[in-house]
Amino acid sequence: MVGRRDFYDDPDAPAATSLVPSANVIVADDDGRVLLVRRSDNGNWALPGGAMDLGESLPATAVRETAEETGLNVEITGLVGIFTDPRHVILYTSNGEVRQEFSVVFAARAIGGTLSTSSETTDVRWVPTSEIDSLPMDRSMRKRLDHFMTSADVHLG
Repeated sequence: MVGRRDFYDDPDAPAATSLVPSANVIVADDDGRVLLVRRSDNGNWALPGGAMDLGESLPATAVRETAEETGLNVEITGLVGIFTDPRHVILYTSNGEVRQEFSVVFAARAIGGTLSTSSETTDVRWVPTSEIDSLPMDRSMRKRLDHFMTSADVHLG
């Protein structure tokens, strides 16, 4: 299994070796819950998302990754922010790649599909915002969710 380890502002973090555009998606429902996945590579809860493929737009990446990881089809409704903090790096233990954070976070709404897990997720669920703080989650992911829940401005940074 591919392992993943996130480092944030850690003096022992390895130096970044790549920069890969990626998308995350915050899907909220009419009851104020947020769609979250439990990652199979580190066991933490996260927003659906992943790396952009050649020949694909970033919004298309967001839609594809959400469908792959959750079983739901979504429609992009807005931009939450751009997260490119060089203090956040991700080590992929399978090949030693160390990525600098580069995530564009979109807001979306579900338009179809059925909740299901994938090889990248061990659980998928709608989580009330009041329960998000109790879930194990990397700091960078929590920052994205906190921004969505507390600010109407687009995050740039």
